[in-house]
Amino acid sequence: MSIWMKVVTAIRGGVNEAGEAIADNQALRILDQEIRDADSELKRSKDALADIMAKQKLGQKKVDGLAAKIKEYEGYVLQALAKNDEALAAEVAAKIAEFEQQMESEQALVSGFADSVAQLRKAVGHSEGNLRRLKQQVDIVKATESVQKAQMAVSQRHGGANTKMRTALDSLDRIKQQQEARSARMEAANELANDGGGAEASLDQKLKAAGIAGSTTSGADILARLKAKQG
Repeated sequence: MSIWMKVVTAIRGGVNEAGEAIADNQALRILDQEIRDADSELKRSKDALADIMAKQKLGQKKVDGLAAKIKEYEGYVLQALAKNDEALAAEVAAKIAEFEQQMESEQALVSGFADSVAQLRKAVGHSEGNLRRLKQQVDIVKATESVQKAQMAVSQRHGGANTKMRTALDSLDRIKQQQEARSARMEAANELANDGGGAEASLDQKLKAAGIAGSTTSGADILARLKAKQG
């Protein structure tokens, strides 16, 4: 395969992927349009059924009218025979034969219409049932889609909240560490100050005990010193 054929194949693959992505993103919209198309087709089917039913009714009226004519003309034949008018009776009988032929033709049309109506009724009923179930499934799919989008939004917000919470906890930990370090330095400074004063006090006590430093003058010493000054 040449490089240009590979490029063309890659472009075709990209177009197919883009088309599939668009179809996936617009799946519900496409499904709604398909249902509207199915509704339109079903309406046209019902219109065709209504038209055939109307023709069936008109044909049946013609059949009923011809049957009434035949019955009426049969009465005429009987009346002509009662008057021994064979010629008139034969003429009327011929007319009855025409009526019967017309009625047979109309009855055949009516029967054909009746068969078509029965088939279309069954097809329309089946289509209506399928479309009704499809609409129910679409309602379920839409409800599920809404719930999942809400769950995703909550999950994303929860994830963002968790991130902010972790950042806040990190900041809090840093503040605590700084406070602990500051407290440790203050305690160390206090300990150093206390250790220095204690050392000096201890040293003074040792010098006094050794008679090297500190006041050891007693009342007798002061009295002797004053007598010496007097003398």
